[in-house]
Amino acid sequence: MYRSDAIRVIMEQIEEEIVVSNIGDPSKEVYYTKDRSRNFYMLGSFGLASSISLGLALSQKEKVICIDGDGSLLINLGTLATIANQNPNNLILIVLDNGCYGTTGNQKSHTSGLTDLENVAKACGFGITFKLRDKNELFNTLNKCLKNCNLSFIHVIVEPNISKIKNISLEPITIKNRFMKSLQG
Repeated sequence: MYRSDAIRVIMEQIEEEIVVSNIGDPSKEVYYTKDRSRNFYMLGSFGLASSISLGLALSQKEKVICIDGDGSLLINLGTLATIANQNPNNLILIVLDNGCYGTTGNQKSHTSGLTDLENVAKACGFGITFKLRDKNELFNTLNKCLKNCNLSFIHVIVEPNISKIKNISLEPITIKNRFMKSLQG
């Protein structure tokens, strides 16, 4: 399964939830799969999708779905301990792990070696974790997590991809404004 396949599986289950997507290609894939005002596309803050998702989960009642990547999470690994200690029951952190920095040319990340992000999440205090490799597992696991009120960590192993994706056609200020407006009403 490629990252784009995983994103399609995720986004087909999204209804009113808030979605924060990782910088670069993951945000582009979310945009072209299911653009909506309740999606916040990271366009320039590498490593902060999980932190922004935590802030949203603490300030909103709706479920917050964070679509992060292995490289992005590795750059801000301390956020896992902060999220686990805050323990918001409305946050689902999904890490799409291709073992590389996919947006910048597929340079290997540490998850292609010894680092297992599911074990890191467990060590940081996440009580509910999953490690998945196929679309059906992802669909069923996310469906279950959307119905429950628990902090969840879903580690999805995906294949690296080298396809080029068009940029998001919205200006960053437009993304921010429509997202903020969607949270108000």
